[in-house]
Amino acid sequence: MVNGHWSGMGELLIRFLIGGVAVCIFSVLGDLFEPKSFAGLFGTAPSVALATTVLAVAKNGRNYAAAEAHSMILGAIAFFLYAWLVSRLLFEGKWSTLRVTVSGLVIWSACALTFWWVIEK
Repeated sequence: MVNGHWSGMGELLIRFLIGGVAVCIFSVLGDLFEPKSFAGLFGTAPSVALATTVLAVAKNGRNYAAAEAHSMILGAIAFFLYAWLVSRLLFEGKWSTLRVTVSGLVIWSACALTFWWVIEK
């Protein structure tokens, strides 16, 4: 096959392997802490972020990976604001879950886009 096709497949394989190992490690860490619901949190987002960062460094260099890491941090801050808002509104019990989460997604998107716009300018 064409070289580009195999390198793309190789990159996917590396991403799956790094992600799989990281999921296992974070799953074990999550299992060590209470409550057990942390296992899912520790098992998904960090492993995807680590796999993406490792590939970004290998493929595009440290500066590119640093920019990607900054984007991940800003996205995490926007997600924290989303989670805080949604949990506050749901605890009040005045609105439906669907309405709160969809509205929260709009706010999350607005925060993330605002962060991106401020950083890019």
